[in-house]
This record gives sequence, structure tokens and C-alpha cells, in this order.
Amino acid sequence: MSDYFGKDIPKLGFGLMRLPKKGIGTDIEQVKKMVDMFIDAGFTYFDTAYVYLGSEAATKKALVERYPREAYTLASKINAGVAPTEKFAKKEFFTSLERTGAGYFDYYLLHAFMENNYAKYDKFHLWDFVKEQKEKGLIKHYGFSFHAGPQLLDRLLTEHPDTEFVQLQLNYADWENEKVTARANYEVARKHGKSVVVMEPVKGGALAKPDKKIDELFKSYAPDMSAASWAIRFAASLDGIMTVLSGMSNIEQMQDNLSYMKDFKPLNDDEQKIIQEAQRILGQSSTVPCTACHYCTEGCPMQIPIPDIFSALNLQLGNGQLDEARKTYLAAAKDGHRASDCIECGQCESACPQHIPIIENLKKSAQTLE
Repeated sequence: MSDYFGKDIPKLGFGLMRLPKKGIGTDIEQVKKMVDMFIDAGFTYFDTAYVYLGSEAATKKALVERYPREAYTLASKINAGVAPTEKFAKKEFFTSLERTGAGYFDYYLLHAFMENNYAKYDKFHLWDFVKEQKEKGLIKHYGFSFHAGPQLLDRLLTEHPDTEFVQLQLNYADWENEKVTARANYEVARKHGKSVVVMEPVKGGALAKPDKKIDELFKSYAPDMSAASWAIRFAASLDGIMTVLSGMSNIEQMQDNLSYMKDFKPLNDDEQKIIQEAQRILGQSSTVPCTACHYCTEGCPMQIPIPDIFSALNLQLGNGQLDEARKTYLAAAKDGHRASDCIECGQCESACPQHIPIIENLKKSAQTLE
């Protein structure tokens, strides 16, 4: 299965989900600089989505209006979960085309499949819809992104064998996670001969600042390499990987990623053993595995900043930094939306791609940090 679709794509993709901010908007000038650095280094794959707030508009300003269309490849996504009707869902595609001004999408995905939403893509006839757009030349390749278990993934790839690629959450922390099932999903995709785009390789930034023991483990082998580099290279070293998306939020992160991915070298045997030791350490971790995707906050009736609260809680759970955790929590809840405000409606848990027991962890946050 070494001869896979997308094998010639550079192994680093620019995830446009967590762009730098300026006030309440996107820092377009910084994004332009990041785009220039990325393309100058020989990379081409940009990833956005209809539901990434402000991302497609920023893509137009920083990329599409400044480079010839053949200089880059662009991916976007259609999300049935936010669509009340089939007409609304299909309109997302044309809205994305208009927002980006790209003319067509090189890669287009049915977005964020989970157990509670995948049937909606059939109900709204979206599989046929993307094929129709491909026939019209508005989509070059189509696939889907996935946040459920291997049984459903196997079923979808069996029912839709012409799917060209899948986008999976793969990182060394989730490799054997019973809820994320990263390894099992990867193996199903490869069994079907599908190429894989990797999302959340750094687990929403969590693996850029890992457990102290893991950080010391990495530094003992390569003092000058960032913790994030270990996570991204782990994912990029797997067979059948089209590209690894990194949601870079500033120029410094871009510089770091380019420093080791421009001349990418897969993990060697010693480095693989170090990753395995890091995985063993993580097996004892009690931190909340939140990637800060914010899917949970979009429909929260109490407007609780759940990812920010869990980030604070993890300072205490992961490193015992209770004072720092409380300071971080106070900053997260500065607008008056606290963990204890949770009414246990369950909306957040149904939306969470990590399948985190959010209500339980909000209670823990309230007890520990308030």
C-alpha cells in the first residue's frame, strides 16, 4: 500500500482553523507572512472549512488573492451538523467557493462524521452532491473527516469505495486511546487502501507543552527540537499519509514547523522507542484530552468557555500547578460564564469529537478551581 493517492504532496499542511487574532478578528497581515513562508518553503496544502469562523475569508485575502491558482491546493468542508435542511447544507459549498474565491477546491470533505450525525449526510444526499460537483470540475478530489470508531469507518469506506482519502485524528497520545481509537481507525483506512490526511497531530496544542517527564525525555535525546516536532513527525512517519495538518497560530509556530518538515526525515528506531516511552507515561495521565476545537461551545446555552476551563484544569491535573490553574481559570471565566453554571443539557457531549465526559469534568473544574 505504499503507492497511495497524494503520495507526492509535501508532508506538512497549513490548517487554517486557529489563525492569529487581532482584536476580535483575524490578523490578516500575520497570516499573509505565514502563507508566504509556507509557500516559499515548498509547501502547498491549505485546509479550511465552512464552520471555521473567518477562516475562508482570511484564506481569500492571504492566499487566493495573492498567488496564482496553480501555486497551492485548497481543501474545504461541508458540515451537515449545522444545516437544518438539505438546501442549506448544499448552499454551504457555494458559500465556501464565494468566500474563498478559489474557483474550485482541490480537496473537499464531508465534515466531522460521528455516530450521531453520519446518517444526515445520506439524508441530505451529500455523497451524491460532492460527486456531482466533482463531475463539474468544482471539486478535484473528495473525502471525509472522521471522529468515531473503526466499525463505522469500515462501513462508510465499504459503502463508498470511491472515497479518495480520509482525514483522521492521529497523534502519539491518542494512538491507543479507547475513545479516539486512532490506531484502529488508521488501520481500517489503510485496509481499504485509502490515503490519510492527519488532523490534530499536536492534539490542539497539548503535545506542544506535554507532561514534564515527556518534555525531559525528548530534550535528553534532542535538546534543540520542540515537543511539537516529535508529535508532527510521528504522524508524518506513518505509511500512506498525504499530509499532516498543523493549525499554526503565529509566525513562531510556522518557523518551528518548517525547520524540521522542509527536509522531513521519518522517526528513526531510537526516536520511535522514545515515542513509545512517552505513550507509556501518558497512560498514567489524568488530564482532560481536549483539543480546543470549540465544537462544544457553539451551542452551549450558558456560553461556558469549556476548552479554556479544561486548559486551566489540566495545569492542576497534569503538573500539580494549582495556583496557576486557578489564575488561568479566573481569566477564562472573566465574563461570568463559570464551570458551575453548567445545566447538564448534554449538548456539548454530543458535539465533542473526543467523546469527553464534559459535564463530569466541568463539575471537577468547579470543585477544584472555583
